[in-house]
Amino acid sequence: MKTLIVYYSLDGNTELIAQLIANDIEAVKLKIQPIKEIPTKGFMKYFWGGKSVVFNELPKIVYPIIDVNDFDCIYIGTPIWNNSYAPPLSTFFQENKIEGKEIVLFACHGGGGAKKAFERLTKILKNNHIIKTMEFKDPLTQNRDEVIKQLNVQLQKERY
Repeated sequence: MKTLIVYYSLDGNTELIAQLIANDIEAVKLKIQPIKEIPTKGFMKYFWGGKSVVFNELPKIVYPIIDVNDFDCIYIGTPIWNNSYAPPLSTFFQENKIEGKEIVLFACHGGGGAKKAFERLTKILKNNHIIKTMEFKDPLTQNRDEVIKQLNVQLQKERY
């Protein structure tokens, strides 16, 4: 089974999980990069991130050189913004038709919202089979070995 890990990461939390998953399974990683990134610190980070979710913005992204049709399984990772997934993924979904795939969703957050984000992603990805969801609370602030242990527990339940 050919596997792709697609993710967006502003602070590095989602990127850490994507890398740990890639270390554990054979997969191609694709980091979604907006052409213009929002601020990474302070109030403006939350203001611009929340605004982009509320107004369903589609930020322009650096177009990936990957065809999602070449993969059977796709892991999709996002930080949680305003109980939703990050808008750069909306742009990716609009530009890439994802259908008939096995999907694993993972999210990083500082205080919740993953369940609602997973519900929204499930609606967007309705023509696929969501086989697993995983959430991680601020993995960069935790001991790396504990994060690896938490990921391994979630991945051991079923291997994809």
